[in-house]
Amino acid sequence: MSDAAGGGAKGGREAASGHEAAGGRDAQLKHTGLRPGWTTGACATAATTAAYTALLTGDFPDPVTITLPKGQTPAFALAYEEAQPGYATAAVVKDAGDDPDVTHGALVRATVRPLAPGAGVVFRAGPGVGTVTRAGLPLEVGEPAVNPVPRQMMREHVTRVAEQYGGSGDMEITLSVDNGEEIARSTWNPRLGIVGGLSILGTTGIVVPYSCSAWIDSIRRGVDVARAAGRTHVAGCTGSTSERTVVAEYGLPEDALLDMGDFAGAVLKYVRRHPVERLTICGGFAKLSKLAAGHMDLHSKRSQVDKGFLASLARAGGADEELAERVAGANTGLAALQLCAAADVPLGDLVAETARDEALAVLRGAPVAVDVLCIDRAGTIVGRSTVR
Repeated sequence: MSDAAGGGAKGGREAASGHEAAGGRDAQLKHTGLRPGWTTGACATAATTAAYTALLTGDFPDPVTITLPKGQTPAFALAYEEAQPGYATAAVVKDAGDDPDVTHGALVRATVRPLAPGAGVVFRAGPGVGTVTRAGLPLEVGEPAVNPVPRQMMREHVTRVAEQYGGSGDMEITLSVDNGEEIARSTWNPRLGIVGGLSILGTTGIVVPYSCSAWIDSIRRGVDVARAAGRTHVAGCTGSTSERTVVAEYGLPEDALLDMGDFAGAVLKYVRRHPVERLTICGGFAKLSKLAAGHMDLHSKRSQVDKGFLASLARAGGADEELAERVAGANTGLAALQLCAAADVPLGDLVAETARDEALAVLRGAPVAVDVLCIDRAGTIVGRSTVR
């Protein structure tokens, strides 16, 4: 969607890419020719920033510029603005770029109201934003479905606006998405116990678009670049958080990082034909549990977390039958992991070891040593395999 149409952010390719790189995530994205977009979390942050600025000054910045976690500074055009005594509302239209995202074109609204000094920032779910009703998500039951990174982004921007215009920074943010409850029926939210609408998501603020053929081609190019640079250790990562983890763990340079996304099979099959000495696979625990179960495509539309499979691994790790049944009935993979951690059952390590063995099976004896790191949403390692 163009800025002239009233939504989206300006400078999409430049802001999302940041700089030219010989390898790694940025180079892969440029190689695909696909246009990145903006997460609901980025849109909510832009709307919140504009609304709070108007609450303090009487004027809405349009476009409104925000700073994303990696330093990019996209500018969002406002699609709606309203200022009344005691509150202000702003909205932007989500532009998902070339990604087939069900929330593309959705209107994300933020309404801000001042609170008493010391109250901090309080989040509320308005129409079209869900509420958490089950354990196992990175939010407490009863909380609005606004994930931790978007919350942090909004708090940081509220602080900046308060410092600039003399506010206290104590405020209530009510987020809503037009037709969000209807859109959410096409997502996993109802199954996860998120009722009433969509989640406000994102860890980088950027939607990385995936066309299967284009992204698989970019993975191959990434392997070629790493080999040409003489890299002997590369990492296949499911996203930006796992990239940060392997860089912190192993000190790998950018051109040794492969943004495999959901395409674990594509990485393994290409490395089988074009070997490197060592391949680390790093990703979220739930996603890599799919690899452990034998899935090569980790996308939620094409494979799901098998809690029965996790229960069988837990039994192998010493879980009694009661715990195994609780794991099998867990709401999410994270909930299953937490249940096992409380009982000192190393489910994370078991998933990592099994995922490594599945990867080795795909490599079919190619001279590539493999290890696997499972992480949580914060990037903390919750399971690891040995190198084999």
